[in-house]
Amino acid sequence: MAGSQNQWPTATTAPEGAPNIVFVLVDDVGFSDIGCFGSEIRTPNIDRLASEGLRFTNFHVNPMCSPTRASLLTGLNCHAAGMGHIAQDDPGFPGYRAEIADNVSTAAEILRTAGYATLMVGKWHLCRDNDMGAGGPQHGWPCQRGFDRFYGILEAFTNLHQPHRLIEDNHVVEVDQWPDDYFLTDDLTNKAIRMIRERSASRPGQPFFLYMAHPAAHAPLLAKADDIERYRDTYDVGWDQTRILRHARQIELGVIPAGTPLPPRNHERGDDVKAWDDLTDDERRLYARYMAVYAAMVDEIDQSVGRLREALEETGEWENTILVFLSDNGASREGESTGTTNYFGHLGHGDAKDTLAQDLARIDDIGGPTTMTHYPRGWAMASNTPFRLYKRNTYAGGHQVPCVWSWPKGLGHVAGDIRTQYAHCIDVLPTVLALAGIGAPAQRNGQAVKPMNGASLVPVLHDAAHGPVRAEQYYELEGHRGFYRDGWEVVTNRRPRTKFTDADWELYHLAEDPTEITNLASAAPDRVADLAAGFHAAALANQVYPLDEGSGWRWIVRPPKDDVFHLPVTIWPGTPTLERIRSGSLVWQRTCVIIIDATVAAGDGGVLVAHGDQGGGYAVEVDRDELWFVHNDGHGATTRASAGQLTPGRHRIVVTLGGPGGGRWIVAVTVDGQQRLADLERPMLWPMAPFSGIDTGIDRGSPVDWQRYEQHGPFPFQGTLHSVRYEPGELAPDSGARFVELARDIGARYE
Repeated sequence: MAGSQNQWPTATTAPEGAPNIVFVLVDDVGFSDIGCFGSEIRTPNIDRLASEGLRFTNFHVNPMCSPTRASLLTGLNCHAAGMGHIAQDDPGFPGYRAEIADNVSTAAEILRTAGYATLMVGKWHLCRDNDMGAGGPQHGWPCQRGFDRFYGILEAFTNLHQPHRLIEDNHVVEVDQWPDDYFLTDDLTNKAIRMIRERSASRPGQPFFLYMAHPAAHAPLLAKADDIERYRDTYDVGWDQTRILRHARQIELGVIPAGTPLPPRNHERGDDVKAWDDLTDDERRLYARYMAVYAAMVDEIDQSVGRLREALEETGEWENTILVFLSDNGASREGESTGTTNYFGHLGHGDAKDTLAQDLARIDDIGGPTTMTHYPRGWAMASNTPFRLYKRNTYAGGHQVPCVWSWPKGLGHVAGDIRTQYAHCIDVLPTVLALAGIGAPAQRNGQAVKPMNGASLVPVLHDAAHGPVRAEQYYELEGHRGFYRDGWEVVTNRRPRTKFTDADWELYHLAEDPTEITNLASAAPDRVADLAAGFHAAALANQVYPLDEGSGWRWIVRPPKDDVFHLPVTIWPGTPTLERIRSGSLVWQRTCVIIIDATVAAGDGGVLVAHGDQGGGYAVEVDRDELWFVHNDGHGATTRASAGQLTPGRHRIVVTLGGPGGGRWIVAVTVDGQQRLADLERPMLWPMAPFSGIDTGIDRGSPVDWQRYEQHGPFPFQGTLHSVRYEPGELAPDSGARFVELARDIGARYE
């Protein structure tokens, strides 16, 4: 070897002086929820970024989380990237594949190719729910889409006090019991700082891309007690007065033009908000508490931003770091008119049940680990001040969000400026690539990639007088449509199971009416027709069709490969928590038989099987030689039903969750063939509960039974658990899965 000529491949390095790039994406945070955008919530660290950088006050995203995440990371319109809706199930159409397409490059892939370290913490929500299991497939997970490191959640949300499932890189983080002071926002911040420091120590001088995607402030609304206390009395004034005060501050701060009117309280059917003064005293007291928790979550995000900045200042990297802060959509109306302490169940029944008394009884626990909370949509209206409607809508309340850019080295000369030019989240990636001097590869894994739809905002960053870099943009979600062109916009407020017609379009001149108060459609039908044609052309070009007509079909149709989730499964000792979708598919809207094979000695206790958490679940456990079936309805009611004494020896315990319909389970328990419990009627858990997967021999994380948890923690079983077998049976008579074809037929009537 010594006499031979050696050589090495040329190492890929980033351009000289390339900046670090940080995206801080927050969840369901409305336009006015940040201090520098008019809020009373304390956000000094984000406000400081704005004072040293830029605020974009006419910045837009997609009206839901996964579509915005896909656009932010690819520079593509969401449907073109394959993410026209949330990353949950794939209904079988190219624009709605629920994962980023193979012929699309992500920011992480582009930047890693250019020599960057690529790091992510937080919420991914860009792969299908049926691909989230430990057995994969993992092609849509962060580390397979360009990230060197990942720590966070794959799904839409979690319990911030006791996360249901954390992923590190490509493996599940196994935690039996979370510390009492654990909080996910803090944990994610710690991990981000650690990743940066590890990279700095091992590869000095290598720039990094950090994608910090906070699960906060998505429901369930959960926060640390001290932070909630800071806002204890803040929201007693109510959402109407909060909205008025924020609107006044926005004008004072220059966030909206002087003279911009505040629209009337949201009044559209199904979107309407009651006047705060028309609520009862109990309602006002409860609803103010909900908002205090939300405010604390936003405050905690700001604390995280401050800690991240401090860490970069310590390493001397802050000056050359581009940081972009934005929200993924407008504030969420999913708490509907009343809010809830049972978010996982509320997603299914909404306002169909009067739960005021149940929620009020838990008021002191709201925000803590035993309640899964969401606020009423009146607070979402206030969060979206001065705009109309909410997340999911194509009105500005659904997609106009706070956006801050910071780069001390490159934007110091425009510190504190405001940019009013129209911009969209698809413009972020082309902009940071241009600032870093990096081009996007033309191929990915040997195939040509789609060119980005976004445009570089660089000239706008440097020049307040520069014209907008884009003239038009479409919006679509769940049949809601919108199209913007040169200061004009048409939008629809889609009602499910109604026909799509051109009469749905409303027209607004945003240059003069930014809060969409005056509908000009009847006065300018030609302009409406022109903009509607623009939407149609954009829809054809971006895989938007077919539109969702609202029959519910898309929520219940599943690809044939998902049939495996309904097959029986035997869980052997030592098996980690079975992931949520596989677990839920065994029991959701159906009968299921659970067969437990266990040996006990006198005094042995512990959990035999547990499925779910404080948001709803069930468990079978032994305590003081007595067998118990436990059911938590997610709304503060825990039923503990005795199945009698369990004598020493090996036993076959059979638990039947009968699904007769009507949202009920009829529970029965036998031991060695002897009936021990019969005809126990409890609410069937659905649609998001049980949210934690199945545990055997222990109840990890957030427990089903809080009383038992306080006494025994996760309560590992002391005897010998040989196996637990789940045998799913017949679907309930009213299960949605029985009506796939009927839902398709109903939907076809409205196309």
